[in-house]
Parts: sequence; C-alpha cells; structure tokens
Amino acid sequence: MSQNLVTVAYVAASALFILSLGGLSNQETARRGNLYGIAGMAIAFVATALSAQVTGYVTLSAMIVPGVMIGAIVASRVAMTSMPELVAILHSFVGLAAVLVGVANYLQPDPTLLGVEETIHKIEIYIGVFIGAITFTGSIVAFGKLRAILSSKPLTLPGRHLLNLSLLIAVVGLGIPFMQAEGLAGLTPLLVTTAIAAVLGLHLVLAIGGADMPVVISMLNSYSGWAAAAAGFMLSNDLLIITGALVGSSGAILSYIMCKAMNRSFFSVILGGFGAGSSSQGATAQTPSGQATSIDVEDTVELLDQANSVIIVPGYGMAVAQAQHAVSEITQRLRQQGKQVRFGIHPVAGRLPGHMNVLLAEANVPYDIVLEMDEINEDFPETDVVLVIGANDTVNPSAAEDPASPIAGMPVLEVWKARQVIVMKRSLSSGYAGVDNPLFYKDNTRMLFGDAKANVNAVLGKLVEAETPRATKVLAAA
Repeated sequence: MSQNLVTVAYVAASALFILSLGGLSNQETARRGNLYGIAGMAIAFVATALSAQVTGYVTLSAMIVPGVMIGAIVASRVAMTSMPELVAILHSFVGLAAVLVGVANYLQPDPTLLGVEETIHKIEIYIGVFIGAITFTGSIVAFGKLRAILSSKPLTLPGRHLLNLSLLIAVVGLGIPFMQAEGLAGLTPLLVTTAIAAVLGLHLVLAIGGADMPVVISMLNSYSGWAAAAAGFMLSNDLLIITGALVGSSGAILSYIMCKAMNRSFFSVILGGFGAGSSSQGATAQTPSGQATSIDVEDTVELLDQANSVIIVPGYGMAVAQAQHAVSEITQRLRQQGKQVRFGIHPVAGRLPGHMNVLLAEANVPYDIVLEMDEINEDFPETDVVLVIGANDTVNPSAAEDPASPIAGMPVLEVWKARQVIVMKRSLSSGYAGVDNPLFYKDNTRMLFGDAKANVNAVLGKLVEAETPRATKVLAAA
C-alpha cells in the first residue's frame, strides 16, 4: 500500500475516533459511537499492516493471533461488575507497550536522525518510557484494589510527598547522562529511570483510597493515552499520536469533571490519600448513633404501592448482585400504575465512570428517566420513596453534615430529604471509602437487609401478586 493511501486511511480512522468519542458522550448514541471506534481501529490496523514499513508478517501473525484469541475470550467472559478491573489491567498493557517500544527504539536507533532531530527523538524515548512505566505499575495497583487483592485504604507513608518529589528529581537527574551518552551508553540511566518510574507509579496509586478509584481509573486512562502518543512520536506514526492525544485529553477532562463533582482537587486525589486527613484540622469525625430500623419485603411493597413518586439510587451492590434486570421490571410495573419513577446516578457510582448507566442501559431502562446527581438532587424533598440499592458512600449524609468527616464537602445524593428511604444492603458496614454512614440510623430510613438480587426479585414477585387481583377487578368491571 502506498504512503498516500496509508495517510488517507489514517485520516479516515482519526475522524471515526473523534465521532466515536462524540457518540460515547450520550447514552442514546453510545452504541453508534462504539461502532465508529471499531471501524476506525479496523481501518488503522489494516492500513498499518499493509504499509511499506511492515514486512515481517510471520512474526506479526505469531503475535497478533494469540492476542486476538486471548482478548476475545477474556472480554466475552468478564462480567459487567469486573469491567473496571479489566479496564485497569488493559491500561497496564498500554504502559508496558510504551516502555518496550521506547527501549527497542533506543537499542535500534534510526541512522538518518542527526543533530537536533536525534536529540528530540531521545527526549521522546525518555518521556515515553517514564510515562509508560508509571502507567504500567499504577494500573496494576488499581487492578489489585478493585479486585480486593489489595486494601482500598490509602498507604500513607511518612514523608510520602517528599519521596515522590525525590523520585521525580532523580528521573530529571538521570535524564542528563542519558541525553549526553553516545551510542548505547545511555541504556543504564534509561533502565534505572524505568525502575524509578515504576516505583513512583506504585506509590502514587497505593496512596489513593477506594473512594477516589473511579478518578484514578480515569486518570490512568489519560496516562495510557499520553503513553500511546509518546510511542507514536517514537515510531513516527501520526495516527498513534492523534489517537493517544484523544485518549489522553479526554481522560484528563473526565478526571477533572469527576473531581469537581466530588468537590476534590485533582492534585489532592493524585498526591493524597482519601481519608488521609480530615477537612477540619484536629477535629474528629462523628460516629453515627441510634438504632437502624429494618423492614421486610411486604412492607417495602406497601410503601411503593402508596407512593406517587419514587427515585431509585443504584450502587455497586446492585452491580455485584446483577439485579439491574429485576430493577428494570419493577420500574416498568410501577410506571404502568401511573407512578413517577426515576433513577439518580452519582458521577462516581460503582467503580468506573458511567458504570451504573451502562448497567441500566443493558436492562433496557429508558434513558430519559436516568438522571445525574445535579439534575435530581433538588427533587428529593418532594419524593415519597427513595429506593437505595447497594449504594453507600454516594448517599452518605456526613458529607454535608459533618465537617470533620473524610468525605466532608463531597456532593452526594441527598436521599435523606425524601419522605421515606429504603436501603437494600447486606449489613450496616461502611462503604468502599471506609466511612460510616449515618443514613442508616435516620428516622425516615428503613433497612432491607439481604442480597440485593434476592430482595429485588422478592419485591418484584409481590408487585406481580398485587397486580393480579387488581387486573381481575378491572376485567370484572368491564
């Protein structure tokens, strides 16, 4: 394939990637956005494989075929609840690829690069390896935390900020002998930099607590994009540069939006640990007091039957229980009775941005009744019943009522302002952030303990039973 044709293919693929991002910004167009992305990647792959620079097709096939098979098997078997972990581990692969590309480029230099061009290329290699190593190890730690292999609590070492700064200074210092080295003499400082960056990536993410993991995943996505862009510069591949820049910038923007939604500064998330310090110096967070009031399935159905307006707030517990389809059925039946039913989604609900939206879309919940926190928060005081399914930190009143709480100032769904709140949860334990929730002990809160899917199915069954005599009466009257 001629270089001109490859360029045209790259332009077409770039346009499809941009359309893909635009489509993914809205639930109704997300499926089309995915198709755009798939088409763009297919064009990019074929054009690159057929370009004049690629000749070792046997070696290429030996790498691609197993990768395609492994990827297809893993993606087809992974549950939606495990999708955040899959995304995290895939980010690590991108980081590792950037490191390997950088080292390979250094070991096999381009003889046509001289003077300033050679200097720029070495800078590209150094930065690409640095970003890639941080992304690689940081993503592995994020995977471990999401998988509960590692503790979700932040690792707050004494002088951790000084440690991070020292590692960065060491990286900058090693860049000098690397740039000044002749031939392959700079390999040692490059490998040492790789090791330092790997340690930095480990420490940065270990110092971040569970509540901030959605932001971390988003930011690691951005890192992987910039690592891919750096690899694009090293390989002189324009499409890889464009794609990496799109992923890097979109991930950074999403991280900023999520931090704003959590009332957290970006640097406090990346450099601090969630809950490492309180928002009120020297103060102690309040311990929830009182006694939780339990409720059974029959009384839950009765409250729903008496309500005119219902808001459902899903959380990671609903995802783990895979209760979204039964929740969709409940929603449909309540709406058929003339009740107003809507969903309230917190920006960081679940373990991944948009996690709850994807689950509800999978269960065919109408897009127009799925509302973001800012759209629905002011409606809670006028709501009869709020059904919280597996959510915890995102509905915690201490964020608004306790200045000493680790989550003080974080915007949450103000469900406690509704007339009645029903919380479906296995126990009174704290959420992923490790912060106790006083919502469970409020006078207007009832706890429906047990597995979310079992309880939701039981509620659905009772609703179906209640509809049978109602339908019989309608037929008799007709």
